[in-house]
Amino acid sequence: MLEDYIRQRMAEKKILLMAHVVMGYPSIEESFELVRTVVDAGVDLMELQIPFSEPIADGPVILQANQAALADGVRVDDCFGFARRVTGAFDIPFLFMTYYNIVFKRGEERFFAEAREAGVHGAIVPDITPEEGESYMAAAAANNVDPIFIFSPTSSPERINYLARFGRGFFYCVARKGVTGAKTHFAAEMDEFLSRCRRATQLPLALGFGVSSREDVEFLRGKAEVAVVGSQALRLLNSKGIQAVGDFFRSLR
Repeated sequence: MLEDYIRQRMAEKKILLMAHVVMGYPSIEESFELVRTVVDAGVDLMELQIPFSEPIADGPVILQANQAALADGVRVDDCFGFARRVTGAFDIPFLFMTYYNIVFKRGEERFFAEAREAGVHGAIVPDITPEEGESYMAAAAANNVDPIFIFSPTSSPERINYLARFGRGFFYCVARKGVTGAKTHFAAEMDEFLSRCRRATQLPLALGFGVSSREDVEFLRGKAEVAVVGSQALRLLNSKGIQAVGDFFRSLR
């Protein structure tokens, strides 16, 4: 479903935008209003992060949001309820983003069955690999939820080709080493990395980790189908509020 949706949207736009929301931050109700504002601003897809105590791929901005949501009592059941609410209210695809401990504790079959029931179309779980994820991928496929795997610039061509065998929906390309939130320099090295990814798969490519300006989005046109924006939007949420986040996403077009 995600692949078809992205290709259909690409017939209308030169590049799509995917936002990242930590469910329950700053609160459940404010999260819902944030989703509404960002959808109204023209975002095409959205990651809904289930808060986790050790989000190892995330930098300090998203880490703080995870910790605050957990401290406020947000739990996995709340996140499934939130997902049902937003998928019923807004007509874009939503994906879960979390870490494997959450899936494992829930149970893979239960997690993906509940994701399907909640209307979620994909799952980004950075710390599960195909080598360790046979039952994870089977549970996702049985419930028609796309498991989104990650291409890294440190991955060899052989590794990228191997990962490409397991792709569904799209691939998430990490712009650089490290965690989310730091500055990324979009340059020739990025072109080479995305070219390697493109040679390995026919699936759409989404690029994240450091996309923070219209110039970054413009750089990615013709190289990736989706620009992923997370930490910069959270910084604006923290400093200027929800409406500023909507204005920011509008400015990226």
